[in-house]
Parts: sequence; C-alpha cells; structure tokens
Amino acid sequence: MTRRSGKVEVRTLQAADRERWHELWRGYLEFYKHELPADLTELTWQRLLDPAHPFQGLVASDRGRIVGIVHFHVHASTWARVGYCYLEDLFVDPVCRGLGAGRTLIEAVYRAADDQGADRVYWHTENTNDRAQHLYRQVAELTPFVQYRRRTE
Repeated sequence: MTRRSGKVEVRTLQAADRERWHELWRGYLEFYKHELPADLTELTWQRLLDPAHPFQGLVASDRGRIVGIVHFHVHASTWARVGYCYLEDLFVDPVCRGLGAGRTLIEAVYRAADDQGADRVYWHTENTNDRAQHLYRQVAELTPFVQYRRRTE
C-alpha cells in the first residue's frame, strides 16, 4: 500500500524501516511518559511485520524520510459483523508536524479499515493532548464514552 497526499506519502511498514521506526516509537513513548521493556518493543516490531498477526503498521514519509508511524488492528466486536478498527499508536516527529502526516496516516487507516470491512475506526488520546485533538476534531467525532481500567496497586 502506497498513497500520496501533497508531499506526504504513506506506505506499509517494512523491515528496512526498523531504525527510524524505533526512533519514532521511542518519541511516542517519551511523549506519553511511558517506558516499555526492550523485549516488548521487539515483540511489537515482530508483530507489525508478521502478516499473520492482526497488528498493522504504516509509515508517512516526506521526500523519502519517515516522519510518522501508525499502528492499528481490526478486532471482533459483538456489535459488528466484521469488527472495529482500533488505531492504537500514532506519532509524527515533532519537527515534522504541520506537513499533514498525521491526517494522512489517519486517512490511510480509514481506507485500510474500509478495505477490511471494519464498521468503525476509533482511538484514544490523553485529555491534555490539545495539539492532536485539534486534528482529531477535523477528521473524527468525540464520543461520550469514558474509559476505565483495572486498578494496578
């Protein structure tokens, strides 16, 4: 899959993208002030490259340099015939923001979800992530749902 929007091109994540993907992945984790063990990052990478695994990855590039990543997967739902698409991780290099990479990646996920028959595409962000929410309000609708998680004590 390769799509072009303005200067930004989106394509499927490839093994040769490992180094730049890892840089952006670290930036994503740093943004959310989260650390993951190296073996979990490696597992995520392997899952993204495995065509038998539901995880899928796309990269956005500008003039050949990868500037953003997105990870998503379609999962079953009791409310849909095929399922829903969860856009799990989206990150654009902070120095490359404003090129349209985030929007282009989201739109590419929309197309992939449509191609796979998913009834819905959804994602989460922190309520303080104002910059991302500015984009999200342009390409999606805010739902009234609140997320709860099991307490870890």
